[in-house]
Amino acid sequence: MLFPVTYRVNAAGHMEVGGCDLVKLAREHGTPLYVYDEATVRQRASEYVAAMGSAGQVLYSAKAFASPRFLRVIAEEGLGLDVVSAGELYLAQKSGATGDRIHFLGNNKSHEDLEAAYRAGATIVVDGAYEFELLREIVPEGKRTPVMLRLSPGVKPDTHSHISTGQLDSKFGFSIESGAAFKAIAEALQHPRLEVVGLHSHLGSQILALGAYMQAMEIMLDLLVLLRDELHFEPRKLGAGGGLGIAYTRDDDPPTPRQFVETIRHALETGCARRDLKVPGLVVEPGRSIAGPAGMAVYTVGSIKDIPEVRRYVAVDGGMGDNIRPKLYGARYEAFLASNPDHAPDRMVTIAGKYCESTDILITDIEMPELKTGDIIAMPAAGAYCLAMSSNYNGIPRPEVLMVGDGQAHVMRRRETLDDLIAAEVF
Repeated sequence: MLFPVTYRVNAAGHMEVGGCDLVKLAREHGTPLYVYDEATVRQRASEYVAAMGSAGQVLYSAKAFASPRFLRVIAEEGLGLDVVSAGELYLAQKSGATGDRIHFLGNNKSHEDLEAAYRAGATIVVDGAYEFELLREIVPEGKRTPVMLRLSPGVKPDTHSHISTGQLDSKFGFSIESGAAFKAIAEALQHPRLEVVGLHSHLGSQILALGAYMQAMEIMLDLLVLLRDELHFEPRKLGAGGGLGIAYTRDDDPPTPRQFVETIRHALETGCARRDLKVPGLVVEPGRSIAGPAGMAVYTVGSIKDIPEVRRYVAVDGGMGDNIRPKLYGARYEAFLASNPDHAPDRMVTIAGKYCESTDILITDIEMPELKTGDIIAMPAAGAYCLAMSSNYNGIPRPEVLMVGDGQAHVMRRRETLDDLIAAEVF
């Protein structure tokens, strides 16, 4: 699934999403422009919920992309949220989310983060012993706050090292392998301010092979046997994280949300049966696999530079300020001429951004039709971790963001202005 579910080439020969012509949207709203297809968001979210059924809970990972209008659509499809800062929690609350449907994660939560999470009634996912003392200060005497403990199962999935989090050498979680997890759970169960409702793990992101989840589940369940036998504790919830990958190029063939959930559910249920364990409620936290396929990035071609027998650079009006992923960990994308996406490619080009960095390259060596200044190009699978990690580098305002559906385009986030760049400055 490279394109949003509503994608088609319309009668004008243009790329269309949600009934909206991308070339027309670019002319009306300017570029760079990010366009989210509401139908894709709903379809991906509902597939997770249907696959989970009554076996547990699906949370949307807000760090992938968070905007109040987007988060309201997520909530309407029955998903809760996981957040990693007081800022994401604030956005969640502005979207109407309540604390009982929010999990608060993070490896170095501040006093302010934890206080906000407690006041909101969120489930706090404790990531280190440091939080035990902070929560002793924050939670009033005689009260308890629901927590899960993040564990590191010691599994390294097949993904880029920069987005792998479940291995022993990780800043996240209590290691099962080293014995730190058992000790932390024992301490948490004796903590006067905590109600330990579950255990959590997360392996990483953009994972295309599901075997790592099955391996991690076996390790987690072996720990549950030890906890039952030695601490008489059986968690009500067991978090398997998210991280399901998506198609960024036509060569990618990721599992579906249903396959992801059903694989983990099967590993949990059969593993518990073999160990005579009660089956805890399963928690999964997709982010990229919901937001990613729904988003399209739209740019206008500017300068074109030919270096004979070396390379042709086609520069666009966005780049690393709105999509740092190619620079950060070598992410690869496809791109299409929005006015004629079926045009056969006729030469190799490199699509460069406008930022003052030699590494500001969106796509290196991609076959495209002949491009000229003023052409509109569109990149699919741009809905996750692009805007979420965007910046004002070089003093460039962030782009406008639309939600489209049934032929209508609604502004989710207006284009920033130059005045926005100095809004926090003190003169």
